[in-house]
Amino acid sequence: MRRDIFQAIADPTRRAIITLIALQAMTPNALAENFNTTRQSVSKHLRILTECRLVKPEQQGREIYYSLDFEKMKEIDIWLEQLRQIWETRFNQLDSVLANLKKQTK
Repeated sequence: MRRDIFQAIADPTRRAIITLIALQAMTPNALAENFNTTRQSVSKHLRILTECRLVKPEQQGREIYYSLDFEKMKEIDIWLEQLRQIWETRFNQLDSVLANLKKQTK
């Protein structure tokens, strides 16, 4: 099943996993040590992140290391930038309204 990247980042545990592997590639066991959960639970989160292509597994010997796919993260950044622009416009409009109201009260 192909998942949406926004579904993947909606979960706080998956966001925490992304934060951890943004710093360095990690194994599921190493990731599980950072959470009060089982390795199987972390593996399930990793599977979802992998299906969304936010993380990339790489076999190194007997271990699988997961790293962040920064190119895929750009999709999230592009979407957020659009929202930033909308909110900046609204805040600028609000600033203008407040400035006008302040002039009227003087």
